[in-house]
Amino acid sequence: MRSNNQGLVNKALQQIKSILRLKKSLIFVILLFILSLSASSVFAQNHSPEASQLVQQGKELYNSGQYTKALPIWQQASETFGNKNKPLEQAMSLSNLSLTYQQLSDWEKANKAITKSLDILHSLKTTKEQQRILAKTLDIQGQSQQKTGQSQAALNTWQQAAQIYINLEDRDNKTINQINQAQAMQDLGLYPRACQTLLLSLGLENRECYISEPEITTLKQDLINNYKSNIQKAKAFRSLGNNLRVIGDFQQSQQVLLASLEIAQHWNLPQDESKTLLNLGNTERALAISSAEIRDIQQSETYREQAIIHYQKAAELSSTFLQIQAQINQVELLLEQQNWKKSEELLRQIHTNLERVLINKDIIYAKINYAKNLICLKQKEPNCLNAQKPNSSNVDESSYQEAVQFLETASQDAENLQDKRTRSYAIGIMGRLLESRQEWDKANKYTQQALYDSWQAQASDLSYQWQWQQARLLKAQKQQQKALFAYSQAVNTLKSLRSDLVSLNPEIQFTFRESVEPVYREYVDLLLQPIETTETSTENLQLALLTIDSLQLAELENFFRLVCLDANPVVIDEVTQQNDPTAAVIYPIFLEDRFEIILKLPQQELRHYTTPIENKKEVERILNRLTQSLTQANSQETLPLAQQVYDWLLRPAQEDLAQSQVKTLIFVLDSALRNLPMSVLHNGQQYLIEQYSIALIPSLQLIDPKPFKQQNKRALIAGLSEARGKFAALPFVRQELQQIQTQVPRSVELLNQTFTNEGFKNTVNSAPFSVVHLATHGQFSQKADQTFILTWDDRLNVNQLNNLLRSRDIERNSSIELLVLSACETLTGDSRASLGLAGVAVRAGARSTLATLWQVNDQATTILMERFYGALKDSTLTKADALRQAQLGLLNDPVYKRPHFWAAYVLLGNWL
Repeated sequence: MRSNNQGLVNKALQQIKSILRLKKSLIFVILLFILSLSASSVFAQNHSPEASQLVQQGKELYNSGQYTKALPIWQQASETFGNKNKPLEQAMSLSNLSLTYQQLSDWEKANKAITKSLDILHSLKTTKEQQRILAKTLDIQGQSQQKTGQSQAALNTWQQAAQIYINLEDRDNKTINQINQAQAMQDLGLYPRACQTLLLSLGLENRECYISEPEITTLKQDLINNYKSNIQKAKAFRSLGNNLRVIGDFQQSQQVLLASLEIAQHWNLPQDESKTLLNLGNTERALAISSAEIRDIQQSETYREQAIIHYQKAAELSSTFLQIQAQINQVELLLEQQNWKKSEELLRQIHTNLERVLINKDIIYAKINYAKNLICLKQKEPNCLNAQKPNSSNVDESSYQEAVQFLETASQDAENLQDKRTRSYAIGIMGRLLESRQEWDKANKYTQQALYDSWQAQASDLSYQWQWQQARLLKAQKQQQKALFAYSQAVNTLKSLRSDLVSLNPEIQFTFRESVEPVYREYVDLLLQPIETTETSTENLQLALLTIDSLQLAELENFFRLVCLDANPVVIDEVTQQNDPTAAVIYPIFLEDRFEIILKLPQQELRHYTTPIENKKEVERILNRLTQSLTQANSQETLPLAQQVYDWLLRPAQEDLAQSQVKTLIFVLDSALRNLPMSVLHNGQQYLIEQYSIALIPSLQLIDPKPFKQQNKRALIAGLSEARGKFAALPFVRQELQQIQTQVPRSVELLNQTFTNEGFKNTVNSAPFSVVHLATHGQFSQKADQTFILTWDDRLNVNQLNNLLRSRDIERNSSIELLVLSACETLTGDSRASLGLAGVAVRAGARSTLATLWQVNDQATTILMERFYGALKDSTLTKADALRQAQLGLLNDPVYKRPHFWAAYVLLGNWL
């Protein structure tokens, strides 16, 4: 064929020479005619189109979704480039072939194609073009790895490609690569890193995971005006909104996603709009849960309805895969609303759609979630396969068999993809289903296999769940020692998982309260149950104490969604013997059927007391009533309720405490007790504050027990006396600050207009302060973004306060000895709001924090603070002693003797 072609070319050249003498006007026409004949002959004798035409045809078919038709085109292009000895073009064709196989879920052939492409590229000399194609090929390989559950491998691959894009100064492809990396990081639970990567892709560098409203508005407007030149930035913007939800910043997530929705609607991009609506529905669902936790039922229902609307619209606009995701999420909300009929209709549609989609990791998770929702529909119980809801006996056999079939298919699909992680999840859920039917042997078999697969996949966030599941199975079969061992394994895995636990896993959709906290509590429960007639051993007491203390730490890390706490293991004897031999440490632990109290007296072994309770919900109601009564100045309920709680927590230890000559009680409070000041407990004759100095510590691992340095004490005192927005005036704040200045002469004051965010920041950085006193409105919540203090022009949330105070500590190599928040309150109805108080105390880096649990009388606060700072001058008194004297001063004043006025003040952290 080649010799025939060459002959035609030679003949054409001879003809050209023969006509060179013709007039110039005829030359061009004749040349075109002869060359066109020559080209036609070559094309006809080759019997194949040019490779460049194949590439264009392959792209058009791929972009139009005709993947089956695109396959032979890419194969032919690869062979043609190979025959023409054009390795770079061949490698690129093979990469596109792999990408097309990925769309068809033919992962084996996709991997073969990409491997061959990389082999060719690595054999070539390094040039700019070779590096460009290599980087894109690595991107395609990373996609294959990520979609088959190999997220760590995908991250490594994408990081290799990123370095090439940096060297090539290829900003557009670098942005795409950063978005891909962020997805892999989220798969691995590295949510803060993913967030920072996305911010970087948007041109926002060197920050924690935060984007301001002006930045959101600017990015939205830029993308509306210049979308076509910033398509990848728009995708990063949407991904950021999704990531912000996962790390728990729901309000910011909603703002970013609403902005992304405007962009997609402006440019009429239905697929982008569908993806954004799906993510927006997920965020509103999270907001609904958050509102329910603080008992704002109306707002919770509003968010839930908005989520359902957005899921419905996402399903209408989307392809089959996105439609399935949106419908499954919608079903879960409908089940929560007990809308059984609509749930059943949607499940039928999902079943049909699942039968005609190609398999990838996301579809496998959809099958698992379909099976779970089917069981919950038949049982008429939302989230019925949670570990805390173990019964599914009222599910009919046909529905049970259908769920089993979907789980087994999901398991087999994952095995075909060689995705051990996803297979582990499918098998583990099967074990959970069998556990709910009390089929212990079968459940144990599946649980063991799921655990083995999770180990092979190095998926510790799954391993602990199957270890916990195994522990429950053993406990149900009365195998207490084996169950204890399984619980200990689960807890140890959780400790090693600190970075993964700070965020929700969007695939598995667990929350801290449902799937982390119960592991610790069930383990402690079992540790403190005596075996037959034997008393709880000292070893088990020590293990229980360490376990509940670790739970306190994990709760705070979950509060911040960051592993940011400087925790150090502390031996309890060191705290009570070396630092304060007159202090006792008390751990009251609230379990399902009893209070367990662990007491550490100076120079004595741990002691253990048990108070049985008949009804946990009734106890919670009494605790809440006592907390509510304290916020009312004239409540008649406070005293009898305070006596009841004293009987539960301290009556059993009363005699031991009295004989020990202890002067200070250090409480490490369980979550249900944290909103309640221990000072108000009453033994029938006296309040606890009349007997002891009292302090709280969020965790034994988070204290720095060093005496207060009286010398060269310098204070920053700031406050608001005037009303700001919905926050009322605090007229006595001016007097409070003046009196503190008389007690601490070396003070700098910021009052009203001077107490701005910027003014506070500049003052904090101007000099070292051992005391920071803030007399302003504030709020504590179980959510970091709802925990703040008020300044003249804005709010400082807990993380912003941390950034100011921590950066100052690092620069000046000095810590704040005492942080005082004298007008804050816990968020009403939020049962875990004191997490916000503990969070401020820990995150601000202060050794001690004095704060109020509810908004107290303005004048009473001024009196108490004057006495507190006056008592601090006495070097023989600890901070806990100084607070006790100030509180007793109010207690003994006829005007302020009721607990409402003096009990709100609590000291957290170092009490010395």
